[in-house]
Amino acid sequence: MLDKSQLSADIAKSNQDAEIAKFDALAQEWRDPNGKFKHVLAFNSTRLMAIENAIAVHFQRDLNQDIPFQGLNILDIGCGVGLLCEPLASQGADVTGIDASGHNITLAQRHAQKWSIKVDYKHCLAQDLIGNEPQYDVVLNTEVIEHVDDQQLLVDTCCRLLKPSGLLVMATLNRTLKSYIVGIIGAEYIMKYLPKGTHDWNYFVKPQEITSMIAPHGLETITVEGMSFNPLTGQWKITDKPDVNYLLYALKTTD
Repeated sequence: MLDKSQLSADIAKSNQDAEIAKFDALAQEWRDPNGKFKHVLAFNSTRLMAIENAIAVHFQRDLNQDIPFQGLNILDIGCGVGLLCEPLASQGADVTGIDASGHNITLAQRHAQKWSIKVDYKHCLAQDLIGNEPQYDVVLNTEVIEHVDDQQLLVDTCCRLLKPSGLLVMATLNRTLKSYIVGIIGAEYIMKYLPKGTHDWNYFVKPQEITSMIAPHGLETITVEGMSFNPLTGQWKITDKPDVNYLLYALKTTD
């Protein structure tokens, strides 16, 4: 006699295994330097290097050590699939990565689990952490604010989650004519590095606007670095011109 309950259980397990295999494959695909996300990975590699250097300088850590960020609590708001979280965790930091996309969090969790990297991934919004989580030594908010309607609320939340003397890292696109030409026309329509409609130029944020938004929370901008792309070599580099992509670093001077 056919055991319908056992059959249903077997089908459910088969579907679950297939789903897990799909997420594992996607998690690996995101990190394939020759795959369809290779331009994102090249961008992230340069951005990660800049962020690591900034954290090391701010907290007087030696990047030549095996785990230079041991003892630091880092929050990555809008972590995506964990491209920043995992290398920072591998350097000893206690990393929490949050994202509004449950799909992204699943991919991140699957990859971290496979490589035994400890990251606390959460499917939530930044404001969900207010009052529930300890404050952080470093708060990262990279390539998120230009997709958010209430930009002031996001910045307010970042500031509230940061410890006194902590480091805030904001990475986004400047609202300039050059950023429209390079970041939208070039990246989305000509080179097709990003899907059309990924960005709305009106949501790009000038560095001085972020500086104004963080000031009421006792934060002051330390420095702003630009990022530029060479389409001939496919390489990104850090520059002193923040007219398209940039990273802004800020210190929290008060409670």
